[in-house]
Amino acid sequence: MSRAGRAVGRRGFLQGAGALLALPWLEGVAGFGGAAQAGEDRGKQRLVFLYVPNGVHVPSWTPVGTGADYKLSPLLAPLAPFKQDLLVLGGLTADGARARGDGPGDHARSVAAFLTGVHPAKRGPIRCGISVDQVASRVLGRQTRLASLELGLEPGRSAGSCDSGYACAYSNNLSWRAPQTPQGKEIRPRQVFERLFGPKLSPKLKARRLAERKSVLDAIRGDAADLGRTLPRADRGRLDEYLTGVREVERAIESGERGTPDETEGASGLRETLPRGVPRDVRRHLRLMSDLLVLALQSDSTRVITFLIGNAGSNRTYRHLGVRAGHHSLSHHGRSKRKQEQIEKINQFHVSELVYLLGRLAAIKEGERRLLDQVALTYGSGIRDGDRYDHHDLPILVAGKLGGVLKPGRHVRFAAETPLANLWLSLLHGAGVPGRRHGDSTGALKGLG
Repeated sequence: MSRAGRAVGRRGFLQGAGALLALPWLEGVAGFGGAAQAGEDRGKQRLVFLYVPNGVHVPSWTPVGTGADYKLSPLLAPLAPFKQDLLVLGGLTADGARARGDGPGDHARSVAAFLTGVHPAKRGPIRCGISVDQVASRVLGRQTRLASLELGLEPGRSAGSCDSGYACAYSNNLSWRAPQTPQGKEIRPRQVFERLFGPKLSPKLKARRLAERKSVLDAIRGDAADLGRTLPRADRGRLDEYLTGVREVERAIESGERGTPDETEGASGLRETLPRGVPRDVRRHLRLMSDLLVLALQSDSTRVITFLIGNAGSNRTYRHLGVRAGHHSLSHHGRSKRKQEQIEKINQFHVSELVYLLGRLAAIKEGERRLLDQVALTYGSGIRDGDRYDHHDLPILVAGKLGGVLKPGRHVRFAAETPLANLWLSLLHGAGVPGRRHGDSTGALKGLG
């Protein structure tokens, strides 16, 4: 085997000056995720958590019927190609997002409690809980270069107050490494790309590579060619497709870096400047981060990802949809038909981008399975209706089969007030992560498999 054949665990990677490229699943080469590892790869379950702010337009979200014969609602209709890959879940509650005597601050509480199952402290030092992704990363992260990956679209301060006295740390972070320590998200595509494919370089060398617009693929081109000559035809196709995908994302990042900084508005009304390199167009930004998410899973760089589509109470405008008012402002619609129509447009946009992400995951094969079959991707919000600040019967989807653990293609409703944390406990067990409780869980959910 060529000098390309080093390994991280039993997964290979190509390394050169300024590049470290983990390889995708390759069928014919032992040591590169191939035939000799077929049994091992079946156990490579991935957990992905996507959060959307401000709830949904409930009448357009809720499906008709339950079980396998349910009818997709208007908001979920774009997901029809993936209906057999979906579990639409009803009845789940984030009790930790409720006030419990702490008064206003539902947006901050909804994000902080979503993956932790814990009511965040409003007064005194920051105190929340450990999020399910970080519990999973302690086990699944042993096998990958990155224990977890935290993505987002909007900047956010960790200090100060952002929602009726709640710390900004609650509003701006989905992942929590410890009760007092949020796991900060990354919104800059370049930084995510470098974490995935660029080894640690001095600032001077990194700046030089970027100034010369050199691709990370330039550094490993020779090793990739050497490896390609040893691969069966099908694997050569997989490798070429993967490298092409890496380069396309790299070009998209370069294109986004040519723009000028833009501003976004949070729930507090404060305007924050987006870092340089973040695409001004939310569509481009969301899709680029989705592409990076897929590459992270495809390369097995990590098996645990969180993606905060918008900070708590996000007041982003969606001008490309013809929606000029802020998302958070519109969520307080007061039953205004026009405002509800605009909220529905925003919800439709988010669901359409979920369709894109699922399509990417479904198109990648790992042996006889699709990458989507190895994933449990949860999409949802800690608020049901932004106008009412409901935290029960939350809008929750789970896509994928988690290596065969889940049986999708159904609408499943649970008893009222069933803790959302019961779902997290179920997914942890399905991914091989032990534990008797998570947050306010009362036991694993029945009926998912």
